[in-house]
Amino acid sequence: MTEVYKFGGASVKDASGVINLASIVAKRKNSLLVVISAMGKTTNALEALTRAYFSGGDTESLLQQVKDYHYQLMLDLFKTEDHPVFDEVNNLFVEVEWILEDEPFDFDYTYDQIVSIGELLSTKIVSHYLNFTGIQNLWADARNYILTDNTYREAGVLWDKSTHQIESHLLPQLQKQIVITQGFIGNTSENFTTTLGREGSDYSAAIFAFCLKAGALTIWKDVPGVLNADPKWFDKTELLKQLSYYDAIELAYYGATIIHPKTIKPLQNAGIPLRVKSFLDPQSEGTIISNEDTSVKVPSFIFKVNQVLLSVMPKDFSFIIEENLSQIFEALHQHRIKVNTMLNSALSFSISFDYDADKLDQLLAALSETYKVKYNTGMELVTIRYYNQDTLDRVIENKKVLLEVKSRNTCQMVMKNKTA
Repeated sequence: MTEVYKFGGASVKDASGVINLASIVAKRKNSLLVVISAMGKTTNALEALTRAYFSGGDTESLLQQVKDYHYQLMLDLFKTEDHPVFDEVNNLFVEVEWILEDEPFDFDYTYDQIVSIGELLSTKIVSHYLNFTGIQNLWADARNYILTDNTYREAGVLWDKSTHQIESHLLPQLQKQIVITQGFIGNTSENFTTTLGREGSDYSAAIFAFCLKAGALTIWKDVPGVLNADPKWFDKTELLKQLSYYDAIELAYYGATIIHPKTIKPLQNAGIPLRVKSFLDPQSEGTIISNEDTSVKVPSFIFKVNQVLLSVMPKDFSFIIEENLSQIFEALHQHRIKVNTMLNSALSFSISFDYDADKLDQLLAALSETYKVKYNTGMELVTIRYYNQDTLDRVIENKKVLLEVKSRNTCQMVMKNKTA
């Protein structure tokens, strides 16, 4: 049965990472699809390039930095510029240069055409290296298989068409050899490249797994598996060896960066187990996410910084009712703002969301016509799954809590430092 492996940018950020990937892939040579993200911080670099293109910045030097990074990595792997991979990679950079020669006209569309090059670069390099070391594989363009609508930067998947393409054209190839393809990217009916949202490569892997009816999806990370807290915030963390789909999607929804929020649904729908394992220690167990529920309810902590806490109140001191909420959510939808937590009272409606200066300004302008709006920036949002009083006391020390929402299993608090 086909399996899907997904490797993120951290796993292929340098030559040693690509070599390590090859050693993992070499252990399973039959019916394996390998989905790979852009290398290292390439997506960030290409985002910066796109913004410079629209603002009149120095695109030449920014593009050169991306070129130098990939050329050096290829030299480290192949030891010579005579390898055919250099020509293929150079052709991809030429595509970017052609875009930069034209006048910019639509940011989201152009973003997808430029930023998507990162995944094409990484997979070209990895595919050639695997063949170079005797691991025969086929490079496949994900845009031939994942078909989407025209919502650039966060495209919606056309599931029936994508399933047909994958079953009809990709599955036969997987029965012959390993296939290397890209995460994050798709294609419209007009043959324009789209992206599936930031950090969308996990989602791509889940789409492929669903359409292939895969036996399992393994996501290879630089951590031992799913931990109950981010090591950046906690000195002591606990590995969650088993999670139900339900708990996993709750953690992802609340902002756990280990899993993309859209990843779980197609896997749960098809009953495909998800393994999260360490590419630094491939023999370790990692975490398995499946239909099986775990009886151990370990408290899990999710921190989101740089939050906005925004409160909306009617100007005439009337109650917040369904009509008001409809108007508020329409504004949130229009400006593509994802709400991380919310609380409704008689006279106000409060939400927390990720700070984005442009989106915040647009939202304030839209709401201020009808409502009185107050907001704070620089907030922290802490979500505790399976909380207790000890865990609450632990995270609010030296903090001022401005908003708190509790359910039976989950507590969310928007807070700031008491000295702030």
